[in-house]
Amino acid sequence: MNLFFNSALAETATASASGTGDMLSMIIMIVVMVVVFYFLLIRPQRKKDKAVKDMLSALKVGDRICTIGGLYGTITALKEDTVTLKIGSLENTVVVTRWAIRSVENVKTENDNQMPEV
Repeated sequence: MNLFFNSALAETATASASGTGDMLSMIIMIVVMVVVFYFLLIRPQRKKDKAVKDMLSALKVGDRICTIGGLYGTITALKEDTVTLKIGSLENTVVVTRWAIRSVENVKTENDNQMPEV
């Protein structure tokens, strides 16, 4: 009887040690997944958001920009949340919000010869 009790006790101790090892390996895997998600998803998105914020804060009169709607124009006035643009050869004026600006362009537009240099 004593032999059976000792072997049962040994199996229980082995099972509890195995359960602890399984729990530890699961925690390690979760930590590794969080680290991978941070470096593959969260960090690049934060860098991109910071670059867009810096670009929007550095806008100035005379910059040629492209909006998220695909309009190309030249900034004629800046306010806190809005930007006034001249668009096309007829110099139509459009007011858009700052967040609607996709990028600052360095290309020549068709109305460059009509625009005074600032």
